[in-house]
Amino acid sequence: MSTPLAEPSVLLLTADLFFRAKLDGIVRAAGARVVTSLPADLAVVELERPDAPARIGELVDAGVGVLSFGSHVRARALREARARGAVAVPNAEIEQALRRALREAVE
Repeated sequence: MSTPLAEPSVLLLTADLFFRAKLDGIVRAAGARVVTSLPADLAVVELERPDAPARIGELVDAGVGVLSFGSHVRARALREARARGAVAVPNAEIEQALRRALREAVE
């Protein structure tokens, strides 16, 4: 069992400003803080970013938990993110997945 985090830090790597604002609100509502660079306890990576595969690999190698999201029609990108060590969900599930990850981080 991992040690609970008092105030988890979350790195948001998203290109879509709408999603970023929603995710930022979820992070703050959970009592976590958004950071703009490492170190971070969790990173949320939008798969539409051209550098997403490389960033996921770097973050996983650094020991950061990675939650990635992308279009459900881009099944290959979701599979590749999982293969690199990320939890990968379709866009429709990212909010719920982020809430769950933040709950687990503080329990």
